[in-house]
Amino acid sequence: MTLSSIRKVYQGIADRRQMFRMFDRHAKRPNRWQRDDSALYRGEWFELGEFEHDYMFEILPPLFIRGEMFAMREFLTGSITSIFFTLRIDGSIRHFHGYCDLADKGSPERMRDAILERETRPVRAMTREERLEHIWSSTADGYRGYAGEHWPTTDRGKRTVMFYARPGGTTLKLLDDLTDAEIAAKLPVHLRYLSERQAA
Repeated sequence: MTLSSIRKVYQGIADRRQMFRMFDRHAKRPNRWQRDDSALYRGEWFELGEFEHDYMFEILPPLFIRGEMFAMREFLTGSITSIFFTLRIDGSIRHFHGYCDLADKGSPERMRDAILERETRPVRAMTREERLEHIWSSTADGYRGYAGEHWPTTDRGKRTVMFYARPGGTTLKLLDDLTDAEIAAKLPVHLRYLSERQAA
């Protein structure tokens, strides 16, 4: 599984419990730490509350503080670390967390700009990718996983989610293979009928 680009991975404002779950959405991946999985995390971002933002600021002295952002001193993997943002958007102060690669000069600034661009759109909409990432982020570990040895070789290691295929029956499906109807069924009601945004 290889993810890339800057991407919103959760819709809404993460509370403390959800924030800690989001910090390592890929914790159950196969062969964890046996290869460089920086691409899984690089570019992920989500919104959190002011309390959660301030809590993280007070845990350790930041690696750096630059205006509206600060970086965690501890690295997740390689040169990937948490960057926390406080941004004014449409007159409101909002808080965000993103994973940036500090070996890539300008990564935090590009993350900030991508968040501002995404959150200042006049029309609320979600791409298919954002819908899938929200499903992955909000599904409990017991109902999501990775395709193993019983799957075709080409699918092994891809993300799976439990889906209720019929009354009284469940099945595992590849996250990327969910149909539009299945995606809608897995999303909370307030996100089901947002318009489809074309990926940039």
